[in-house]
Amino acid sequence: MEKDFDLIVVGAGHAGAEAALSASRMGFSVLLLTMNLDTVGQMSCNPAIGGVAKGQLVREIDALGGEMGRWADATGIQFRVLNAGKGPAAFSPRVQSDKKAYQKLARETLERIPNLTIRQGVAEEVLVKGGKVAGIDTREGLKYRARSVIITAGTFLSGVLHLGQIIISGGRMGEESADKLSGSLKRNGFEVSRFKTGTPPRVSFRSLNLDKLKIQLGDEFPRPFSFRTEGFAPHQVPCYLTHTTPETIRIVTENLHRAPLYTGQITGIGPRYCPSLEVKVKRFPGKTGHQVFLEPEGRNTDEVYVGGFATSLPAEVQRDALKTVTGLEDAEILRFGYAVEYDFFPTHQIKSTMETKRVENLYFAGQVNGTSGYEEAAGQGLLAGINAGLRLQGKPPFVPRSDEAYLGVMANDLTTTELLEPYRLFTSRAEYRLLLRSDNADFRLMDYGYRFGLIPEDVYENMRSQREAIATEIKRLKATFVSLPEGALNLARYLRRPDVSYRDIEKLEAQKRKGTEVAPASFIPLPVGERRGEGDERIKEAIEIELKYEGYLEQDKVMAERLAKNAGALIPKNFKYDKIAGLSTEGREKLEKFRPGSLDEARQISGIRASDLTLLFLRLQG
Repeated sequence: MEKDFDLIVVGAGHAGAEAALSASRMGFSVLLLTMNLDTVGQMSCNPAIGGVAKGQLVREIDALGGEMGRWADATGIQFRVLNAGKGPAAFSPRVQSDKKAYQKLARETLERIPNLTIRQGVAEEVLVKGGKVAGIDTREGLKYRARSVIITAGTFLSGVLHLGQIIISGGRMGEESADKLSGSLKRNGFEVSRFKTGTPPRVSFRSLNLDKLKIQLGDEFPRPFSFRTEGFAPHQVPCYLTHTTPETIRIVTENLHRAPLYTGQITGIGPRYCPSLEVKVKRFPGKTGHQVFLEPEGRNTDEVYVGGFATSLPAEVQRDALKTVTGLEDAEILRFGYAVEYDFFPTHQIKSTMETKRVENLYFAGQVNGTSGYEEAAGQGLLAGINAGLRLQGKPPFVPRSDEAYLGVMANDLTTTELLEPYRLFTSRAEYRLLLRSDNADFRLMDYGYRFGLIPEDVYENMRSQREAIATEIKRLKATFVSLPEGALNLARYLRRPDVSYRDIEKLEAQKRKGTEVAPASFIPLPVGERRGEGDERIKEAIEIELKYEGYLEQDKVMAERLAKNAGALIPKNFKYDKIAGLSTEGREKLEKFRPGSLDEARQISGIRASDLTLLFLRLQG
């Protein structure tokens, strides 16, 4: 079974799947090495893809040729756009997936790629020669040689599970850990640290008191994640919302002395933005109710994910606490929650391409970089796979700018920030989030995906025709005028009014064609050449967003260009940061402490937001 490969990917989760697919589609022979063939593409924790900033990232992965969005569309059981009542920069698609169907489809996709080989085995040694990676040595005694290696081992590196006082070696419950790979990397000079994450119990749907729960339905008109999904008409199922009670809080509080997080049993730092139940109870002692989300794990299973109830408390405490939650009085626990500690590699050791600085052609992606979330992992895996392929082709690397993609924001954050907790994407991390909307990811990034050979010709041409149609229609609207009581106004400016939509423009034009009176406005006939038809809903929405936010979009584009051009701008030694209105508290404290000499130095300080940099730049400009 020993064989030479162009690339070896260690780990077949979300990062590994995208890394292997991208590199193999670029024409390279790839070995995807997994500890268990039955868990390829498994959703380890919650049964959802997307969410705030994460949904935008999934659209970007799709635009670059990744598969996460397509798998989510094909296996989704409920689709919702979060923050739909806010502006388009905040619109965040999210889907509840059938976990087993997602996993099955992921494996089937990987198995259909001609030059992609999938093998079960445990990687124990990274082979390095002359500062370059040379392959992988496995527990089974096989050496696989390769020109590049991508490590995407998730939570399996020296993984330890905690359920009350019970400690089990493993990366997931029921699965062993990879205990020797971290040691191999340590011997090659890598710094290793520990993080912690957790998962909630799962309960039987049949045991829920549905009449006490608040039902949550999917969107009436759901939209797919992937720009390539056709014939989208999913059959959706409901989710449910409930809350903990004062009795829940009492039980947890009385058992905090048995919580591994507070007994010293767990030493790794957990995610601040997805805290366990015991952390929420201790952190907010006066709060008597916390939201609990009940999410079915699939169409054909009785299993329900209890979101917001992540815990590593002893099993009997979980059981007693869960029965005090409204609607869960008779809940039957199918799986208990637990915490997992694992090794990761602090990200000062990687480049923004995901290649390590210490060993050439060795890449890290996913939770081994200290991140959390399926979407962040998939994005890093795709970025690593693309860059490994480009490196093997002798071409320049690819890292999108922070004003081009959330993927670029994440790459920048990981390589310029010291991670004190598992990293998670948020829209607040992107200064130019109005440019990085979920609706325009293909317009921003598909040119790259096509250039790398990851986007089919027909898909690319369809995107180009839509992009051109939008530009043509915007140009026409700016050249077509409507007569109003206050004077003539072009249709583009008319559409910018808060109470006017593109449909209103269509109605006005339809009335004019029929020769009927148009109130309160009438068109001034101007020869503007060929007029576009109505087009599809996606094009209309894009036109409306582009015109209504045109001023802000142009302002962001100009500012991004100016910041990039003036990265070397010097900051006076005794600069008064307290004179800058709007600086974040953390940003002001860090700038005062480190006293950077230039904008670029300021950018590299942990805790400095993109908005802080913009304010600093504007102040320096006078």
